[in-house]
Amino acid sequence: MAQQTPEQVVRAWWQKPLYWAGGGVVVVLVVVLLVVLLLPPSNGLQSVSSPTNVPASVLSAVTDPGLHAFATVGEGGQEGELSRLTGTKPLTDSAGKPEVIYVGGEFCPYCAAERWSMIMALSRFGTFTGLKEMSSSSTDTDPSTSTFTFVDNTYTSQTVDFMPVEEEDQNQNPLQTPSASVEQIFTTYDQQPYSDSAAGEPGFPFLDIGGDYVLYQTGFDPAMLQGLSWKQIATDLGNLKSPVTLAIVGNANFLSAAICLADSNQPSSVCASSTIQGIETVLTAQSAVGS
Repeated sequence: MAQQTPEQVVRAWWQKPLYWAGGGVVVVLVVVLLVVLLLPPSNGLQSVSSPTNVPASVLSAVTDPGLHAFATVGEGGQEGELSRLTGTKPLTDSAGKPEVIYVGGEFCPYCAAERWSMIMALSRFGTFTGLKEMSSSSTDTDPSTSTFTFVDNTYTSQTVDFMPVEEEDQNQNPLQTPSASVEQIFTTYDQQPYSDSAAGEPGFPFLDIGGDYVLYQTGFDPAMLQGLSWKQIATDLGNLKSPVTLAIVGNANFLSAAICLADSNQPSSVCASSTIQGIETVLTAQSAVGS
Protein backbone atom coordinates (compact mmCIF):
# COMPACT_ATOMS: atom_id res chain seq x y z
CA MET A 1 0.00 0.00 0.00
CA ALA A 2 1.42 3.40 -1.03
CA GLN A 3 2.31 5.83 1.76
CA GLN A 4 -0.15 8.69 2.09
CA THR A 5 0.95 12.32 1.90
CA PRO A 6 0.13 14.65 4.84
CA GLU A 7 -2.64 16.22 2.77
CA GLN A 8 -4.20 12.78 2.10
CA VAL A 9 -4.05 11.89 5.81
CA VAL A 10 -5.86 15.09 6.77
CA ARG A 11 -8.44 14.65 3.98
CA ALA A 12 -9.19 11.11 5.16
CA TRP A 13 -9.78 12.31 8.71
CA TRP A 14 -11.94 15.17 7.48
CA GLN A 15 -14.23 12.83 5.51
CA LYS A 16 -14.94 10.56 8.51
CA PRO A 17 -18.41 11.13 10.02
CA LEU A 18 -18.47 12.72 13.47
CA TYR A 19 -20.71 10.33 15.48
CA TRP A 20 -20.22 11.80 18.95
CA ALA A 21 -21.12 14.99 20.70
CA GLY A 22 -17.55 16.17 20.86
CA GLY A 23 -17.19 16.16 17.11
CA GLY A 24 -16.36 19.84 17.13
CA VAL A 25 -13.21 19.06 19.08
CA VAL A 26 -12.13 16.67 16.33
CA VAL A 27 -12.63 19.42 13.75
CA VAL A 28 -10.35 21.70 15.73
CA LEU A 29 -7.74 18.99 16.07
CA VAL A 30 -7.85 18.27 12.34
CA VAL A 31 -7.35 21.95 11.53
CA VAL A 32 -4.38 22.12 13.90
CA LEU A 33 -2.98 18.95 12.34
CA LEU A 34 -3.37 20.47 8.87
CA VAL A 35 -1.48 23.61 9.90
CA VAL A 36 1.36 21.64 11.48
CA LEU A 37 1.76 19.19 8.59
CA LEU A 38 1.70 21.86 5.91
CA LEU A 39 4.09 24.28 7.58
CA PRO A 40 7.18 24.96 5.43
CA PRO A 41 10.35 23.32 6.69
CA SER A 42 12.44 25.37 9.13
CA ASN A 43 15.89 26.64 8.17
CA GLY A 44 17.12 25.31 11.50
CA LEU A 45 17.63 28.76 13.09
CA GLN A 46 15.05 29.21 15.82
CA SER A 47 14.11 32.54 17.38
CA VAL A 48 15.43 32.70 20.94
CA SER A 49 13.04 34.67 23.13
CA SER A 50 14.66 33.88 26.47
CA PRO A 51 18.28 35.07 26.80
CA THR A 52 20.75 32.24 27.32
CA ASN A 53 24.37 32.11 28.44
CA VAL A 54 26.97 32.80 25.77
CA PRO A 55 29.26 29.82 25.04
CA ALA A 56 32.92 30.54 25.78
CA SER A 57 33.92 30.12 22.13
CA VAL A 58 31.38 32.74 20.98
CA LEU A 59 32.23 35.13 23.81
CA SER A 60 35.95 34.91 23.05
CA ALA A 61 35.42 35.49 19.33
CA VAL A 62 33.36 38.65 19.79
CA THR A 63 35.24 40.19 22.72
CA ASP A 64 38.80 39.40 21.64
CA PRO A 65 39.33 38.80 17.91
CA GLY A 66 42.99 39.79 18.39
CA LEU A 67 45.14 42.80 17.50
CA HIS A 68 46.05 41.19 14.19
CA ALA A 69 42.37 41.06 13.20
CA PHE A 70 41.81 44.74 14.04
CA ALA A 71 44.93 45.78 12.13
CA THR A 72 44.30 43.56 9.11
CA VAL A 73 40.62 44.43 8.68
CA GLY A 74 41.08 48.16 9.30
CA GLU A 75 37.99 49.98 8.05
CA GLY A 76 36.77 46.74 6.50
CA GLY A 77 35.41 48.58 3.50
CA GLN A 78 32.84 50.22 5.79
CA GLU A 79 31.83 53.82 5.23
CA GLY A 80 31.41 54.47 8.92
CA GLU A 81 27.98 55.67 10.00
CA LEU A 82 29.09 57.82 12.93
CA SER A 83 28.25 61.53 12.74
CA ARG A 84 30.24 64.27 14.47
CA LEU A 85 28.65 66.76 16.85
CA THR A 86 30.19 70.16 17.56
CA GLY A 87 29.45 72.69 20.23
CA THR A 88 28.03 70.06 22.56
CA LYS A 89 29.04 69.59 26.17
CA PRO A 90 31.29 66.55 26.74
CA LEU A 91 29.26 63.60 27.96
CA THR A 92 30.98 62.23 31.08
CA ASP A 93 30.08 60.39 34.28
CA SER A 94 30.72 61.64 37.83
CA ALA A 95 34.31 60.39 37.65
CA GLY A 96 34.99 62.31 34.44
CA LYS A 97 35.03 59.25 32.19
CA PRO A 98 33.38 59.69 28.77
CA GLU A 99 29.99 58.02 28.54
CA VAL A 100 28.77 55.81 25.74
CA ILE A 101 24.97 55.83 25.63
CA TYR A 102 23.04 53.20 23.73
CA VAL A 103 19.26 53.11 23.22
CA GLY A 104 17.70 50.20 21.34
CA GLY A 105 15.30 47.30 21.51
CA GLU A 106 15.69 43.53 21.69
CA PHE A 107 13.28 43.09 18.75
CA CYS A 108 15.31 45.36 16.45
CA PRO A 109 17.41 43.60 13.73
CA TYR A 110 19.56 46.71 13.24
CA CYS A 111 20.35 46.78 16.95
CA ALA A 112 21.06 43.05 16.71
CA ALA A 113 23.78 43.62 14.12
CA GLU A 114 25.24 46.66 15.88
CA ARG A 115 25.63 44.86 19.22
CA TRP A 116 28.26 42.54 17.71
CA SER A 117 30.46 45.54 16.88
CA MET A 118 29.61 47.44 20.07
CA ILE A 119 30.59 44.53 22.30
CA MET A 120 33.77 44.01 20.29
CA ALA A 121 34.75 47.70 20.50
CA LEU A 122 33.85 48.24 24.16
CA SER A 123 35.70 45.06 25.15
CA ARG A 124 38.92 46.82 24.10
CA PHE A 125 38.34 49.35 26.90
CA GLY A 126 36.68 47.21 29.58
CA THR A 127 34.93 43.96 30.44
CA PHE A 128 31.37 42.68 30.06
CA THR A 129 29.97 40.32 32.69
CA GLY A 130 26.77 38.32 32.26
CA LEU A 131 26.18 38.82 28.53
CA LYS A 132 23.34 36.69 27.15
CA GLU A 133 22.49 35.44 23.67
CA MET A 134 19.12 36.09 22.10
CA SER A 135 17.66 36.82 18.68
CA SER A 136 15.74 39.73 17.22
CA SER A 137 12.03 39.50 16.43
CA SER A 138 10.96 36.61 14.21
CA THR A 139 8.39 38.84 12.49
CA ASP A 140 10.52 41.91 11.72
CA THR A 141 12.91 42.62 8.88
CA ASP A 142 15.83 40.16 8.83
CA PRO A 143 13.95 37.92 11.31
CA SER A 144 15.63 36.11 14.20
CA THR A 145 19.02 37.74 13.75
CA SER A 146 21.49 36.18 16.20
CA THR A 147 22.60 38.77 18.74
CA PHE A 148 22.91 39.58 22.45
CA THR A 149 21.00 41.67 24.97
CA PHE A 150 22.34 44.36 27.27
CA VAL A 151 19.72 43.56 29.93
CA ASP A 152 21.00 42.15 33.24
CA ASN A 153 24.71 42.40 32.51
CA THR A 154 27.44 44.77 33.64
CA TYR A 155 30.33 46.60 32.03
CA THR A 156 33.40 47.78 33.92
CA SER A 157 36.17 50.00 32.59
CA GLN A 158 38.80 52.38 33.92
CA THR A 159 38.47 54.68 30.93
CA VAL A 160 34.85 54.71 29.71
CA ASP A 161 31.33 54.37 31.11
CA PHE A 162 28.67 52.44 29.18
CA MET A 163 24.96 53.16 29.69
CA PRO A 164 22.77 50.77 27.65
CA VAL A 165 18.97 50.89 27.52
CA GLU A 166 16.85 48.23 25.82
CA GLU A 167 13.53 50.10 25.66
CA GLU A 168 11.51 47.20 24.21
CA ASP A 169 11.72 43.42 24.41
CA GLN A 170 11.62 40.92 21.55
CA ASN A 171 7.84 41.41 21.19
CA GLN A 172 8.11 45.21 21.34
CA ASN A 173 6.70 45.41 24.84
CA PRO A 174 8.15 48.05 27.21
CA LEU A 175 11.30 46.72 28.88
CA GLN A 176 13.66 49.37 30.28
CA THR A 177 13.03 53.06 30.89
CA PRO A 178 15.88 55.47 30.16
CA SER A 179 16.80 58.11 32.71
CA ALA A 180 15.62 61.66 32.08
CA SER A 181 19.09 62.71 30.91
CA VAL A 182 19.41 59.79 28.48
CA GLU A 183 15.90 60.36 27.15
CA GLN A 184 16.71 64.02 26.52
CA ILE A 185 19.85 63.12 24.56
CA PHE A 186 18.00 60.42 22.63
CA THR A 187 15.06 62.60 21.62
CA THR A 188 17.30 65.57 20.81
CA TYR A 189 19.82 63.90 18.52
CA ASP A 190 17.93 60.94 17.09
CA GLN A 191 15.61 62.94 14.88
CA GLN A 192 15.65 65.64 12.21
CA PRO A 193 17.75 67.57 11.37
CA TYR A 194 20.33 65.36 13.07
CA SER A 195 19.36 62.00 11.57
CA ASP A 196 17.52 60.51 8.62
CA SER A 197 14.56 59.41 10.74
CA ALA A 198 11.26 61.21 10.41
CA ALA A 199 10.92 64.31 12.55
CA GLY A 200 9.63 63.48 16.00
CA GLU A 201 10.11 59.74 15.50
CA PRO A 202 13.36 58.54 17.13
CA GLY A 203 14.54 55.16 15.93
CA PHE A 204 16.78 52.31 17.04
CA PRO A 205 19.65 51.83 17.47
CA PHE A 206 20.99 55.12 18.84
CA LEU A 207 24.51 55.60 20.13
CA ASP A 208 26.14 58.68 21.64
CA ILE A 209 29.89 58.46 22.25
CA GLY A 210 31.08 61.08 24.72
CA GLY A 211 28.82 63.75 23.26
CA ASP A 212 31.18 63.87 20.27
CA TYR A 213 29.81 61.26 17.87
CA VAL A 214 26.38 59.76 17.35
CA LEU A 215 25.12 56.72 15.46
CA TYR A 216 21.55 56.69 14.12
CA GLN A 217 21.58 53.30 12.46
CA THR A 218 23.65 50.16 12.32
CA GLY A 219 27.09 50.37 10.80
CA PHE A 220 26.31 47.50 8.41
CA ASP A 221 23.33 45.69 6.92
CA PRO A 222 21.90 43.05 9.33
CA ALA A 223 20.98 40.97 6.28
CA MET A 224 24.62 39.87 6.30
CA LEU A 225 23.88 37.86 9.44
CA GLN A 226 20.61 36.40 8.20
CA GLY A 227 20.33 32.66 8.82
CA LEU A 228 23.60 32.48 10.76
CA SER A 229 23.78 31.12 14.29
CA TRP A 230 25.99 32.67 16.98
CA LYS A 231 28.49 29.85 16.49
CA GLN A 232 28.59 30.39 12.74
CA ILE A 233 29.19 34.12 13.15
CA ALA A 234 31.89 33.44 15.74
CA THR A 235 33.56 30.98 13.36
CA ASP A 236 33.38 33.54 10.55
CA LEU A 237 35.25 36.03 12.73
CA GLY A 238 38.27 33.76 12.46
CA ASN A 239 38.33 34.32 8.68
CA LEU A 240 39.71 37.82 8.09
CA LYS A 241 38.44 37.83 4.50
CA SER A 242 34.87 36.94 5.39
CA PRO A 243 32.30 39.68 4.60
CA VAL A 244 30.87 39.13 8.09
CA THR A 245 34.27 39.75 9.67
CA LEU A 246 34.94 42.82 7.54
CA ALA A 247 31.58 44.27 8.56
CA ILE A 248 31.70 43.53 12.31
CA VAL A 249 35.41 44.25 12.90
CA GLY A 250 35.51 47.23 10.52
CA ASN A 251 32.54 48.78 12.29
CA ALA A 252 34.11 48.00 15.68
CA ASN A 253 37.24 49.89 14.61
CA PHE A 254 35.16 52.97 13.82
CA LEU A 255 33.48 52.78 17.24
CA SER A 256 36.86 52.26 18.93
CA ALA A 257 38.31 55.33 17.19
CA ALA A 258 35.38 57.48 18.33
CA ILE A 259 35.81 56.27 21.91
CA CYS A 260 39.53 57.06 21.71
CA LEU A 261 38.77 60.61 20.55
CA ALA A 262 36.34 61.08 23.45
CA ASP A 263 38.91 59.72 25.92
CA SER A 264 42.04 61.65 24.91
CA ASN A 265 43.38 58.56 23.14
CA GLN A 266 43.51 56.32 26.19
CA PRO A 267 44.56 53.60 26.56
CA SER A 268 47.49 53.89 24.16
CA SER A 269 47.44 50.10 23.65
CA VAL A 270 44.25 50.65 21.66
CA CYS A 271 44.35 54.24 20.51
CA ALA A 272 47.95 54.55 19.35
CA SER A 273 47.61 51.93 16.63
CA SER A 274 47.96 53.16 13.06
CA THR A 275 44.53 51.68 12.25
CA ILE A 276 42.75 53.72 14.91
CA GLN A 277 44.76 56.85 14.17
CA GLY A 278 43.83 56.59 10.51
CA ILE A 279 40.11 56.27 11.29
CA GLU A 280 40.35 59.18 13.75
CA THR A 281 41.53 61.34 10.85
CA VAL A 282 38.43 60.33 8.89
CA LEU A 283 36.10 61.05 11.81
CA THR A 284 37.57 64.46 12.70
CA ALA A 285 37.38 65.57 9.08
CA GLN A 286 33.58 65.20 9.05
CA SER A 287 31.31 68.19 8.87
CA ALA A 288 29.19 68.59 11.99
CA VAL A 289 25.66 67.22 11.73
CA GLY A 290 22.78 69.63 12.02
CA SER A 291 24.84 72.47 10.64
